[in-house]
Amino acid sequence: MSARRVVVTGAGGGIGAALARRFAADGARVIVNDLDAAAAQAVAAEIGGLAVPGDAASEADVQRLVDAAWDELGGCDLFCANAGILTSGSFDAPDADWEKAWQVNVMSHVYVSRALLPRWLDGDGGRLLFTVSAAGLLTLLGSAPYSVTKHAALGYAEWLRATYAHRGITVQALCPQGVNTAMLTGDGESASKDLLAAGALEPDEVAAVVAEAVQGDSFLILPHAEVAEYYQRRATETDRWLGGMNKVQRSFDSATAS
Repeated sequence: MSARRVVVTGAGGGIGAALARRFAADGARVIVNDLDAAAAQAVAAEIGGLAVPGDAASEADVQRLVDAAWDELGGCDLFCANAGILTSGSFDAPDADWEKAWQVNVMSHVYVSRALLPRWLDGDGGRLLFTVSAAGLLTLLGSAPYSVTKHAALGYAEWLRATYAHRGITVQALCPQGVNTAMLTGDGESASKDLLAAGALEPDEVAAVVAEAVQGDSFLILPHAEVAEYYQRRATETDRWLGGMNKVQRSFDSATAS
């Protein structure tokens, strides 16, 4: 797949910026989107791309972004729906946190597909990459809103793939585990954080895996090879896997209580 025209959301830093840099280096024309307009402008200036700031959780902003791709690039071959937020909390997380996680981690993908698919289905198709996270395949201790909404994002990506693959729409789900971005290195502790940090990849390493993966059509893109094993274990030995996760949580609870 030759991605000549690429859009990346959440591209002001982290994985999104790394994706924008990689595709630009590979010769693509790239639109850089981020809620932080200054960050989007900085990355776009660095790679010779176009900044179109906006909120990935706003349907109007997403439609404007897709319109810009057709106006400025003549279309879009690859759309990287990368924007996402990590909201910590348990069952008692405020409704506002659940709603924000739902809007950014799930509805942003719905808005992208609403804006893109009518154009692609009437044309030559296209490729949609969702940054989901290994949390969508497994879970993330310490963050119920993140885990639940990432599972929903994966479910939506699966539905799109199953529904439109025969009509020229390739949907892929990027599911990294720990990556050295602000999401991992920021404040706050959880039972998952130390485990993720130990095997964390750099954003440009993730981007390199993605650049190779979009040459094919495998649904899951797993920069951390061990995630495939965990996912299989979760499906085939569910009780054992959940018991192991609970053991990690108990160890964290004991350490923080002492």
